[in-house]
Amino acid sequence: MDFNDTPQEAEYRAKVRAWIAEAAKEYEGLPEPKSQDEFVTRQKSWQKKKYEAGYAGLTWPKAFGGQGLGPMNAIIFGQEEAKSAAPTGLYSIGLGMCIPTVFTHGAKEVIERFVPKALEGSEIWCQLFSEPIAGSDLAGIRTKAVRDGDDWIITGQKVWTTFAHLSDYGIIVTRTDPSAPKHKGLTMFIVDMHAPGVDARPLKQMSGGADFNEVFFDGVRVPDAWRIGAVGDGWKAGLTTLMNERLAVGGKPRNSPGWRTLMELAKGIDTEQGPAIERMDVRARIADTYISDEGVKLTQMRALSALSQGKTPGAEQSISKVVVAKTMQDMAAFALDLSESAGFAAGEKDSELARLQGAYMWSAGLRIAGGTDEILRNIIAERVLGLPGDLRPDKDTPFNEIVPL
Repeated sequence: MDFNDTPQEAEYRAKVRAWIAEAAKEYEGLPEPKSQDEFVTRQKSWQKKKYEAGYAGLTWPKAFGGQGLGPMNAIIFGQEEAKSAAPTGLYSIGLGMCIPTVFTHGAKEVIERFVPKALEGSEIWCQLFSEPIAGSDLAGIRTKAVRDGDDWIITGQKVWTTFAHLSDYGIIVTRTDPSAPKHKGLTMFIVDMHAPGVDARPLKQMSGGADFNEVFFDGVRVPDAWRIGAVGDGWKAGLTTLMNERLAVGGKPRNSPGWRTLMELAKGIDTEQGPAIERMDVRARIADTYISDEGVKLTQMRALSALSQGKTPGAEQSISKVVVAKTMQDMAAFALDLSESAGFAAGEKDSELARLQGAYMWSAGLRIAGGTDEILRNIIAERVLGLPGDLRPDKDTPFNEIVPL
């Protein structure tokens, strides 16, 4: 298939490129934000610019404040935005995962209340799914919601929640019927992250950042009107979120290093056997990284092909996610080993060494985000390769008979 832009796509790309070049000028050359407030302010300003110019919610239905355009428009905009200095990332979870779930499964009043403010960037969202004990088994969560009149009372703990400490609202999956099988006793709600009883605690990462959080809920009241989907339908709503998440994290992170980075590094390193780039083992590792990068690119082209034909990309997106995370981790580890003691020194900001160090420290988290390698390999085996399903002996057993509550 020809992956060049059609005349209509080329016209749209030129329009988008011109607008971004002008709109993102104020961010060029800016130093890293000195505070959390400065980071949020900068992100909000860019989101508001996109909203006012009609570049927010490109694929969302017009009824929900979106532009009603095709997925290729969003892909083109994302490609051009990634080349600019525009501050992005804070809204990827809310607008990419949470809000699409809200307008897919939420009531009309909920949609009208939350969607516009999220789209303009005045309210930030997070996704409250993972728990310490459940691990990769979303259906194994223990955070419970108990009905109390027109409210639900939520008690429990979530973990690895990105931007929870900066968020105004979140979508949370809870257990509302412990006597039902684990996939059927779940319900999703919107929760106010500033409500009494919500305690978001940032987790310090070895990179020095603190984007992830553990979040505690101690008798948090949520109105039934903020329920997303029917009671007991939380698994269905959660799958909508997860499909959006895996599509979002399946590609390489912005500005992440690749095989070219490894090649340039090897050119500048001398070893006892001569220049590193002339060693066969180094060349083999560069070749491995190149093959993996190209495989991901072709798999993403497969998804683009489906989108251009009006189809939905399938479970093969899980392949990209598994390959990207492992390749980045292996490549960065090899690069730092090759650098020997220099790999331990803090690289100057924006240097190749700093990018490699960042990739090494972030890649472990990437192998968990959006589903662990093991979960995604099961998806690939069962839904892409058609292999027999994994044994799930507890599938129809009441949850409270599996885990005492």
